[in-house]
Amino acid sequence: MAGFVRDILTTLSYEPHATEPLGVDGEALTRLDQRLAGFTQGSAQARTAISIRPSDCSVWDGNPRDVPGLSAESCRSLIESIAQEDGNRIPVLVRRNPPGADYPYQLLVGSRRRFSVDWLNHNGRPEIRLTALIVDLTDEEAFRLADIENREREDITELDRARSYQNAVDRFYGGVQSRMAEALNLSNSQLSRLLALAQMPDEVVNAFATRDELRVRHSEVLTPLLRRPEQRERLLAAAREVGEEQQRLAAQGERMIPAATVLARLKEATRDNDPRRGNETPLVLGETRFGRIRTGRDGLAVDLLVTEDMDIDALLGTLRTALIDSRRQIAIESEALI
Repeated sequence: MAGFVRDILTTLSYEPHATEPLGVDGEALTRLDQRLAGFTQGSAQARTAISIRPSDCSVWDGNPRDVPGLSAESCRSLIESIAQEDGNRIPVLVRRNPPGADYPYQLLVGSRRRFSVDWLNHNGRPEIRLTALIVDLTDEEAFRLADIENREREDITELDRARSYQNAVDRFYGGVQSRMAEALNLSNSQLSRLLALAQMPDEVVNAFATRDELRVRHSEVLTPLLRRPEQRERLLAAAREVGEEQQRLAAQGERMIPAATVLARLKEATRDNDPRRGNETPLVLGETRFGRIRTGRDGLAVDLLVTEDMDIDALLGTLRTALIDSRRQIAIESEALI
């Protein structure tokens, strides 16, 4: 059985092109599911599968899936499928726990299937069991196999995957990033981008409406800013402010601040406010800062951050009023100097 799984690790390898998104293609994931499903079909193969209760296995901590985040809603289609087929057609992968452990098995692959069967057991279908294959894998092999299965699953966020990679590089690869990249068939640059996302401070994570909205492309913009002490301090302060607004909006059931606006506000907070550039007036629409007007010797300079969710007419109206007020203030200050 271990040989079969190690064969999967080899044959389902996939290295994305530099311009492709991180992850393996759906076809590879389908092949993995098909090969696992094959072990439950036919008299000879059926003997290798076992039926267990979901409560018979703990969940291995090396799996990138955020197990507490699973819900009946997110697993609805899978729950319905398992209910119709009286069990999971595609088996989960487990290994035996050491003697004396609280659970006889440890789940390596198949968190959604385990959750779905457990939910059905507690909601009118106590007879359904979890079909599983027992494998003999090292932690590193189990991590690679779980990664193959999970890379394209929509309910695993880029942040969850990135943090699992951050843990794995030290735990399984001696802190050597190139070794991990080779094992996962990723380029060093792809892995570096994910590890940078994993290091985003909690303030930044909480500034986004959901964990899923914080992506690798955002960390590529924010990481250089966080490396500079003065900019980092301003960015984190802005992130805390945005995070508080997000909590307030969520509590009131209102639309939360979209990712593009969050990113724009965090970038704006790190701008150099050198007093030699003149006075500065923030441009605010509602509770969202979208730019600034700077007053210098040669007149007014305007910096704008226009995101896709902004009302352009309202923005232009606010800008027009602010420009008129700034020009009036310049005139007043000039008269005072005469």
